Amino acid sequence: MRGGALPPALLSAALGLALAYAPPRVRYAGLAVFWVAAPLAAFISFAPNWIEAVFLACWAGVIAAAASVHLPRRLNLVAALALALVMAVLAGAVTALAGSVPALLIALPWALVTVPAAWLIARGWGIAVKIVSSWLIAIALLSAALPLTSTPGYEPDHLE
Repeated sequence: MRGGALPPALLSAALGLALAYAPPRVRYAGLAVFWVAAPLAAFISFAPNWIEAVFLACWAGVIAAAASVHLPRRLNLVAALALALVMAVLAGAVTALAGSVPALLIALPWALVTVPAAWLIARGWGIAVKIVSSWLIAIALLSAALPLTSTPGYEPDHLE
């Protein structure tokens, strides 16, 4: 869960689901900010000892964006742009620290999940979007908790 395109793809998908509830103008502005800022953030030099904090922030970002679909109000322009910018910086940071900047190009299109999600919401089937968002929250919680728990295989063996 630390390498390749999976962490930024989950960030992209969570943002896409969050933007699906926004008006079209806000949705497209958020996508534009995300697609411009994420590649730029991938070229920022992050300290290697920040890797744990950045990945924890990544999973927190997935949780926050996916949970925003349960808000009673739609995202307004300022909130959508702020969310898109934060998600872009996180996506760029995890790819830069994992050393997989080209994987970001695989992950960015996952934000287009907003198109079928918005269609489902317009048809009155928004519950499907909320269920997928809940799955993303569960994945992010498990991914965040795994490094915090000591499990066999992650600790040196006491017999060595």
